[in-house]
Amino acid sequence: MRSPRTIRPRVLPAIRAMAAVLALGLPLAGCFSETYQKGYIVPEGALEQIPIGASQEQVLIVLGTPSTVATVSGEAFYYISQRAERAVAFMPQEVVDQRVVAVYFDKKRRVQRLANYGLKDGKIFDYVSRTTPTGGIELSYLKGFWSMFDFKPGI
Repeated sequence: MRSPRTIRPRVLPAIRAMAAVLALGLPLAGCFSETYQKGYIVPEGALEQIPIGASQEQVLIVLGTPSTVATVSGEAFYYISQRAERAVAFMPQEVVDQRVVAVYFDKKRRVQRLANYGLKDGKIFDYVSRTTPTGGIELSYLKGFWSMFDFKPGI
């Protein structure tokens, strides 16, 4: 039979190593892959329950209250959602999916057509600041300052 002293020196470094891995790994586990869902989430099979010609009330029962309603040139319900992911904590979010489910009605408030717009159908629009990204270069104060010292011969 082995004495406790001969087993202990072999097991103790392994236990210390496992404790170190857990102590360092657990705080970092929360730093990876976060998903953010904003807006309306379309339930599975909900769009199939709305046939062309369905009433506006039926749409409200199946899909619920729309994110926004348009009344210009006919009426339409818009259900807006956005999914963003962040690979590592403290990094900016990246929009990976954006959906706008549009239900268009005729004059009798019956469904005329359904549309499901995605991220590829349009530009990302910042709803908070009501701005769209521009195609130009964004100049900061320091870039303008350092451009004063950019000497180009012949100009």
